[in-house]
Amino acid sequence: MEHLPVEVIGNILSRLGGARDVVIASATCRKWREACRKHLHTLSFNSNDWHVYHDLTTRRLEILITQTIFQTTGLQGLSILMDDADDFSASTVIAWLMYTRETLHRLIYNVRTNPNVNILEICGRQKLETLELSHNSITGVEPNFQRFPCLKSLSLSYVSISALDLNLLLTACPKIETFGLVNPEIAMSDAQVTVELSSPTLKSVYVEAISLDKFILEADSIESLHLKDCALELFELIGKGTLKHFKIDDVSVIQLYIGETVDNLEIIDVSNFTIIWPKFYQMISKSSKLRKLRLWDVVFDDEDEIVDLENIAVCFPHLSHLALSYDLRDGVVNYGLQGSSHLEYVIILELGWTVINDLFSLWVEGLLKLCPNLKKLVIRGVVSEAKSHEECQMLANFTSSMVQLMRTYMHVDVQFDYE
Repeated sequence: MEHLPVEVIGNILSRLGGARDVVIASATCRKWREACRKHLHTLSFNSNDWHVYHDLTTRRLEILITQTIFQTTGLQGLSILMDDADDFSASTVIAWLMYTRETLHRLIYNVRTNPNVNILEICGRQKLETLELSHNSITGVEPNFQRFPCLKSLSLSYVSISALDLNLLLTACPKIETFGLVNPEIAMSDAQVTVELSSPTLKSVYVEAISLDKFILEADSIESLHLKDCALELFELIGKGTLKHFKIDDVSVIQLYIGETVDNLEIIDVSNFTIIWPKFYQMISKSSKLRKLRLWDVVFDDEDEIVDLENIAVCFPHLSHLALSYDLRDGVVNYGLQGSSHLEYVIILELGWTVINDLFSLWVEGLLKLCPNLKKLVIRGVVSEAKSHEECQMLANFTSSMVQLMRTYMHVDVQFDYE
């Protein structure tokens, strides 16, 4: 170890991440202290990393963080996550950011201060490529002054910001590719809550726990869109048909538009969602490049609606991964097995139930027959803690039927995943 160049030791210490581990390691010898001081690139203060953080006063925490940061030069990554700490002094936090801002490429910041610290004003016009902000207030964004010329990834969680400032912030990031928005407090002047975002460079968007009347996203280069736990009256994506991955999970939306051109869609993942299948199918039916289709815990707007697997086989000829959850209502299975077309390219099949019954194994067998080249079958199910004798017997019967079925499909790898 004593023959290692000091720069290499600095890289090793940077991979530790946690500030406490770095400080302990740097006490090894003079050479390691020099490596920490001159060649440390990454430093993280996370209240979950060390239980003692919870026992220290805010003032003591400020001193520890200040001493550690000021013993370094050239930090490229700084993470400060103090979830349950009291408000930090704004002057102290400003000193940390002013000291590191010229070299920082990545900043993860979750610190409550009094008064609020304007991160955009301090870190704008610098080298930041990744910025993750939580529990902060953002006001008065000025794209010409608070500009982030190198920023590629932006994540905002539990922030307070107006709809206008949110769009201006994206405008201030001319190279942004990844954007995340989690449970924001959107300040609105009108009665109708509308957010309109526009960026020509965005490729990946993740939105969680947001409630709006209208959400309009204009992104000509977008490839991945994930909506989770949202309540929206209207969501509209305006783009040039570049979307490849669309995921929607536990979302309430009345009107959903993901663009007229969806030819490049490769993955569609829908779960915990009320769906008008004919309308949704019409929207995605031209996605001939689709490789994965997941419809899980989907509630059909019309109980008699049936997902025609014949049409899926014809419209999605390259489909290789299909995931469906079984729901039997009034004797009607929503995923019909009629038709002669086979899912020739499907090699992974995921099937599951919410409430199991004797017909589930027959449904599984029917789907296996439609997938002649299947390599892997995953059975996912829900097993309640309190089970009656009938439920236990039904699960036992299903297990027996699956054992018999797999004797016919010896080439298929079978996995069971129960919760």
